[in-house]
Amino acid sequence: MSAYQFVDHKFDVVVVGAGGSGLRAAVGCAAAGLKTACITKVFPTRSHTVAAQGGISASLGNMGQDDWRWHMYDTVKGSDWLGDQDAIEYLVRNAPAAVYELEHWGVPFSRTPDGKIYQRAFGGMTRNFGEAPIQRTCAAADRTGHAMLHTMYGQALSRDVEFFIEYFALDLMMDDGVCRGVTAWKLDDGTLHRFSAQTVVLATGGYGRAYFSATSAHTCTGDGGGMALRAGLPLQDMEFVQFHPTGIYGAGCLITEGARGEGGYLTNSQGERFMERYAPTVKDLAPRDMVSRAMTIEIREGRGVGPKKDHIFLHLDHLDPKVLHQRLPGISETAKVFAGVDVTKAPIPVLPTVHYNMGGIPTNYHGEVLTKVGDNADTIVPGLMAVGEAACVSVHGANRLGSNSLIDLVVFGRAVGLHCGETLKAGASQREVKSEWTDGHLARFDRLRRAAGGVSTADLRLEMQMATQEDAAVFRTGETLASGAKRLAAVHAKRKDIKVTDRGLIWNTDLVETLEFENLISQAIVTVEGAVNRTESRGAHAREDFADRNDADWMKHTLAWFDDATGAVKIDYRPVHAYTMTNDVAYIPPKARVY
Repeated sequence: MSAYQFVDHKFDVVVVGAGGSGLRAAVGCAAAGLKTACITKVFPTRSHTVAAQGGISASLGNMGQDDWRWHMYDTVKGSDWLGDQDAIEYLVRNAPAAVYELEHWGVPFSRTPDGKIYQRAFGGMTRNFGEAPIQRTCAAADRTGHAMLHTMYGQALSRDVEFFIEYFALDLMMDDGVCRGVTAWKLDDGTLHRFSAQTVVLATGGYGRAYFSATSAHTCTGDGGGMALRAGLPLQDMEFVQFHPTGIYGAGCLITEGARGEGGYLTNSQGERFMERYAPTVKDLAPRDMVSRAMTIEIREGRGVGPKKDHIFLHLDHLDPKVLHQRLPGISETAKVFAGVDVTKAPIPVLPTVHYNMGGIPTNYHGEVLTKVGDNADTIVPGLMAVGEAACVSVHGANRLGSNSLIDLVVFGRAVGLHCGETLKAGASQREVKSEWTDGHLARFDRLRRAAGGVSTADLRLEMQMATQEDAAVFRTGETLASGAKRLAAVHAKRKDIKVTDRGLIWNTDLVETLEFENLISQAIVTVEGAVNRTESRGAHAREDFADRNDADWMKHTLAWFDDATGAVKIDYRPVHAYTMTNDVAYIPPKARVY
């Protein structure tokens, strides 16, 4: 590969991704005195965290009594008992301090009349261990992620984090199981770069674009997960894909759960508030997996709305227009643009849409990446960390509660910074980069750049997206999942005939999309294979042929390795951490979740 020359860089920490988790990790590392770089394929404030709407959860108690133990119980229960309880305890105990830190940095939270941070109700958030809904989600109107991202970018700049913007991360530099850095392609001048680091932090977000209809930006292609799989590392719990109940019908754009938190409700063609039948206590504020399944059942049984009876109505038209203007201005605009609806006068047509990936790169609550060596499923991968939606800590288990994602970003982003500050020495010597660490990166890059087959990346991507959308949906069966696995295997095989038209190195978006597709297809395959393998229903994984949760056999995390050459998936398991940080009695799952 002598045609390519690398530009070399050396840092203490290299963060890949500039969303909420990446920026918080970078701020923490830089504040600890470590020379920190942040590589991002889009401008930081265009990272997908900017699209987060509803809010960030923390037991502040501003709208009534609250307790971190209640938040922990809700999160464990919401995870359908698959979440690691030590990590969940770390999350909820640190949540209030993380929110106050954001406030002190300048996040413009909405306020109560007496000046406290305003909190709204969100699905699955309750008081007194499930007794009734609670207002726990701190909000900056309906643009919370936007406010957080801009604020943290400013903090990162003030701490001299060095940004490498519009660099596409290619692969991890691995040295006998140790991560030594990452390679990247600079899009605006076509140069290739090697970033050596004591620690690489993957904060690349989810892979929602493996599905056809998703609330994710088109940049959400799971680049970190793809790099981890190619490095011979497993991904965890990939079968758990969250469908958000309220994506705009036909467009997929998100209507925040905060809309229901402010009093919105769902109806079927009979005008019935059907969630009262499925979740009598919390109704429209049940967890997302339950609401998505309820909506799907209503449509299946002929009670959908519209000419094709294939969607549901979300009502905000009964709310005071002043409340909508103050607390849901973005939603009002989104509904007008993408559904043609004035929310003060008519309901919004909605349908469950892929929204979040509970699975990802397995980590502990410090952010250290884990793999399984022998019987040790908590083996730390030296030099590699992961955080945010790219990671699986696992605080969300089989189903994430709304507004737990933004708190996940900042709590564990902070944890990464703290751990790096404690374990790394600024300016410590590093091994000289060896060509064998990067030869494979160059060979793959060159092969794709010069690919001259007969099938376009766009055609293969669409074929992949339709397979996952149709065969790994809200409800699944062994038959549909087997069909999805077969269809995805065929897509993977067709990569040999892929066609890239642009041979250039500067702003070659054809090649960018091909590299992104490579990351997506591997994760789509392990998602479906994991779903085929898990013969139970739990959280977002609803098997109609195995309708019950099976704690005796399946109270364990799935680990999946992917062989890119053959398309084969190897599956193993990690135990769920059904214990807490403080050795208190952990929450034990009942036979079924009741809301």
